[in-house]
Amino acid sequence: MTYFWDQIFYRPILNVLIFFYNTIALRDFGLAIIFVTLLLRLILYPFFHKGTKHQMMMQRLQPKIKKIQETHKHDKQKQSEELMALYKEHGVNPFLGILLLIIQIPIMIALYWVVRMALAGGQLTGLYSFIHAPRSINAYFLGIFNLAQPSFILIFLAALAQYFQARLAIWRNPDQSIAPSPAEKMAQQMAFIGPILTILIFYGLPAAIGLYWLVTSIFSIIQQIIVNRHLREKFGN
Repeated sequence: MTYFWDQIFYRPILNVLIFFYNTIALRDFGLAIIFVTLLLRLILYPFFHKGTKHQMMMQRLQPKIKKIQETHKHDKQKQSEELMALYKEHGVNPFLGILLLIIQIPIMIALYWVVRMALAGGQLTGLYSFIHAPRSINAYFLGIFNLAQPSFILIFLAALAQYFQARLAIWRNPDQSIAPSPAEKMAQQMAFIGPILTILIFYGLPAAIGLYWLVTSIFSIIQQIIVNRHLREKFGN
């Protein structure tokens, strides 16, 4: 299990980070973190794009889902069959959002340990033979933020970006006479709960992790705008 973890997550992230640090990041650790984040999001873009689209579709399907649940409330098997048929008709996987969350967890953990090792000041282990180990690593981002220490500013900006992304992910039914669906209510609640959890979780961690979350949240905002535009063109609202 340890070997799998090292080869799939830890070593690739470590080597890409050091490669960027030595080259296009101009020995700015913060810029190296940004480039690694962008690379990861570009690699995972198809999955996150599909997951974001599915989450929005689930909100739009809530009236139909509610109707099926009410129609077959005494027949759970029939209800499940009708719901699965509805998801299949619209190409929706209701569990994809959970899968994407699970994917991010090992990446976050691996990045945390990479940052700890890189900024510890000791010898870097796990580098590929063609990656040059720097003599030392500049822990500052743009000469301002010490990424080895917690930074409330970066954490706050990450939480703020996450809030805006969550607000963009809420579909509002144009028919104002219809009460908000449970999915819409949950999305509205998570728009506030998510950023609060971000502050609580990242508060004591190195600012490098907060910078990663800030960049990935900004990327998610752009991706959400693209998905929203596509769905408006398809459904007209």
